[in-house]
Amino acid sequence: MHRRQLLIAGGSLMALSACATTGASTGGTATGGAAPMDIAEEARLARAVFPAATPKAELLQPWTGSYDGTPPFDKVTPAKLREAMLEGIELQRADIAAIANNPEAPTFANTMAALELAGEPLDRASNIYGVMTSNIGGEAYDAVDTELSPILSAASDEITFNEALFQRIKTVADTADAAGLSAQQKRLAERRRDAFVRSGANLDAAGKAELGRINTALSNAFTRFGQKVVADENSWTLIAAEAGLAGLPASNKAAAAGAARSRNLQGWAILNTRSAVDPFLTFADDRALREQVWKKFVNRGDNGDANDTNSTIAEIVKLRDQRAKLLGYRNHAELRMQDTMAKTASNAQALMDRVWAPAKARVAEEVADMKAIAGFDIEPWDYLYFAEKVRKAKYDLDQNQLKPYFELNAVRAGSFAMAERLYGFTFKKLPKGTITTFEPDVEVYEVHDKTKGRQIGLYYTDDYARPGKRSGAWMTTYRSFSTLDGSKIILGSNNNNFTKPEPGEPVLISLDDAETLFHEFGHTLHYFSSVVTYPSYGNTPRDFVEYPSQVHEHWVLSRPILDGYLKHYQTGAAMPAELVAKIEASNTFNQGYATVSYLSSAIVDMDLHTQAVPPTDIDAFERESLARIGMPKEIVMRHRLPQFNHLFTSDAYSAGYYSYLWSETMDADTWAYFEESGDVFNPDIAGRFKSIMLAPGNTTDRAEAYRAFRGRDPDVAALLKVRGFPVS
Repeated sequence: MHRRQLLIAGGSLMALSACATTGASTGGTATGGAAPMDIAEEARLARAVFPAATPKAELLQPWTGSYDGTPPFDKVTPAKLREAMLEGIELQRADIAAIANNPEAPTFANTMAALELAGEPLDRASNIYGVMTSNIGGEAYDAVDTELSPILSAASDEITFNEALFQRIKTVADTADAAGLSAQQKRLAERRRDAFVRSGANLDAAGKAELGRINTALSNAFTRFGQKVVADENSWTLIAAEAGLAGLPASNKAAAAGAARSRNLQGWAILNTRSAVDPFLTFADDRALREQVWKKFVNRGDNGDANDTNSTIAEIVKLRDQRAKLLGYRNHAELRMQDTMAKTASNAQALMDRVWAPAKARVAEEVADMKAIAGFDIEPWDYLYFAEKVRKAKYDLDQNQLKPYFELNAVRAGSFAMAERLYGFTFKKLPKGTITTFEPDVEVYEVHDKTKGRQIGLYYTDDYARPGKRSGAWMTTYRSFSTLDGSKIILGSNNNNFTKPEPGEPVLISLDDAETLFHEFGHTLHYFSSVVTYPSYGNTPRDFVEYPSQVHEHWVLSRPILDGYLKHYQTGAAMPAELVAKIEASNTFNQGYATVSYLSSAIVDMDLHTQAVPPTDIDAFERESLARIGMPKEIVMRHRLPQFNHLFTSDAYSAGYYSYLWSETMDADTWAYFEESGDVFNPDIAGRFKSIMLAPGNTTDRAEAYRAFRGRDPDVAALLKVRGFPVS
């Protein structure tokens, strides 16, 4: 998402980042110990631990066909998926039992490597499960999700609470030096041991039972929250008269007309999703309709009806607080900060405070400019509309001038060109039907690394909104890279929610949407750059994971991409130099709004999860928290608590929404590195960025890796400069 505006549109809620150093020694160290073991032999010994078993369910079978096998989406039904997941849990349980009860002494191969490979059939089914519940959804898949979520949570707890398994892990970690483990092996074992402890492995029987209850209750609550928000987003504002669309670009009017027709409605439908709402708030002249559309959008999950999420949130924060205290932490934030770059909530808060004051000051300036044009006080549903008027007055720049240059296919072609120039990756679209997909509109591309002369992956794109699909934009993988698992073809995907056009019509997106596309593609490039030995090293700290994605947004407006790819969709002409100059001149425009809307969500998140006593009235807490920081009345949080999927559909970003800002500090500093070199495609810097920051994953401390790449810690001044705020 936007490096400056942080258009957090859903972002992948799983731990994104691929990587690890090239085949690090898997046996002894350079100073002695056992001789290094071949990685294939290590994998063989790990798999030898597992009981012989042949999965019965169709969706548990090894994937077949070309590209090392691909997901059999054509065979998926809710019933088959349920069957596969339940059997897969049993097969994983047998693998874990075999590791835990192995009569042989614990070694890295028969314990740690075996854990890396355990439950492969369930992994395959789970990847399909994630796609069908996120990209397809609907009543049948919701029912499966509701049933399976607590079962999956209990299965995870069963692994963590397995005392015999934990003692084997602990033995390998505690004796790593004596056993002559490599640095990678030692780090993997110690991290696994510490993660088990944070997840309750050291609790007594009563404590484990209580933690299991909490985790199951949380899993149920996460599912309910997500389904309620999707239900509220599967709605619209119907506009009967065309006059209500005055000011709206033709492409947005056509999309609204198509949305109405597809729902058998007369008129124009503004869907209750950000990709439809934001253009309406930016361009629609009818102030009363803007207010109506805005209120419907910001009140998702907060309407006192069956889809209201407030009681669910109160339940989640109470359960999180109970869990944290059971595990010996003061609050949920303290627990969640344990495996991050920031380390403590106070460090994260200090960065947010550093940016909050100048952002608020800029909002006051922006509001004054808008009020001078409007002649009345600015309300939240006015902000984007009058900001656009100010942009045109100050910079003679109209966003409608830009859209013809950001046709979806052209933007994607530009992203491919960026990947080729930076990393040597090339993309070739496959004919429809070559690879089975979960939806007819999904496109698939072969990915090759021309520097190595080999294919490295498949890239799936799912661009259009549909009923049941969760909102926003995100990236995920169906299969990641690891040499332990045989260095198979990587399967990565990007998912958007653009309104599907009428046949033959172009999809014209905004500059912000283009940067979001490059952002999610940056996550994918992170995975395609991977040289991980052990699968777990593909997961980087939460406050690092957005860094590789955010930095890639900068290349959207680089001259080679603009001149070569982002051409007018009708004339084929490159964007005129004067228009580019206007964009560059307005680069820091409206950064008060962008920063405050994002940062208020991050601050309230941290505030919520550091309370000594969890709040029960969520709406009141949100109001009071915003009042404490002096939230400008003209702006609403980008994600209000009742619809904050990042926080309440899993633990992934809870007490961690600050991480986008933390990552942006590195992102801005990295872009400055490229710019200062005089070539934003500098091959030496790009090569070092790939080899040091992308490829190694979590094999080493990410702060140390950044210092190795940049020669120092990231400088927050670069972030402030990018946003146009005072540096001192």
